[in-house]
Amino acid sequence: MAWFLIISSVIVLWVASLCKILHGSYSPLKGTFLNNLKDGGSVSKRNVLLVVAHPDDESMFFTPTINYLIMRGHNIHILCLSIGDADGKGITRKEELYQASAILKVPHQQVKVLDHPDLQDGFGKVWNHNILAMIIEEEINSYGIDLIITFDNYGVSGHCNHRDVHYGVMQLLHASSQGKIEAWELVSTNIFRKYSGPVDIWLSSLYPMQRSHEVLHCLLNEQPRKSFRAMAQHSSQWVWFRKLFVGFSSYTYVNTLRKMK
Repeated sequence: MAWFLIISSVIVLWVASLCKILHGSYSPLKGTFLNNLKDGGSVSKRNVLLVVAHPDDESMFFTPTINYLIMRGHNIHILCLSIGDADGKGITRKEELYQASAILKVPHQQVKVLDHPDLQDGFGKVWNHNILAMIIEEEINSYGIDLIITFDNYGVSGHCNHRDVHYGVMQLLHASSQGKIEAWELVSTNIFRKYSGPVDIWLSSLYPMQRSHEVLHCLLNEQPRKSFRAMAQHSSQWVWFRKLFVGFSSYTYVNTLRKMK
């Protein structure tokens, strides 16, 4: 009987959280991220660079952030630092990223996928942080980027390529030529929160209160269906366990971003 009550409570909480997201009525997560006002009261639009390691990172982990920024008129570029060729499907995965970006309303010409010989996909493939910083700096200079979003030092899943991307951005931030660039990292959560699905919207709203010494923003995914549609474009990766991941992952429903120092 006790287990029945626990399971029933979890289901009710899950459904209630999902309803709150779908009906856009969860106000605590509607923060002021990037809502800087210019003279006259209009919102200052930013040129944002999302830096990821593999095709599908943008759809599995960052769709709440992408949807939030697109819906507010910010200009987004995606820099993917490999074609994800660990299984020999790199060319296919590159095209899938363009298709997913179209679903996410990021223009094709603002998506760049690299196939650098020193930045190949795979566990145990160590990426040179100097090369990463140089590539990211070139992208910043080419497109007038004034804000970067990327992984934190754990990289959500602990994948070494995700972590190297973080350290490449950190190296760039500490370089004198780009010392004033603004950058935000996606906060990695514990395994309970990671697989709590939409329930994590409540936990994420409490997290900034516990970390008052850090600059944090929680971004609710106002269009969670788009996460599924975008990830489905990565057909070479859209196997049963990734379908479960997208459904149960808190990163489908909310992103917590922390300002990088």
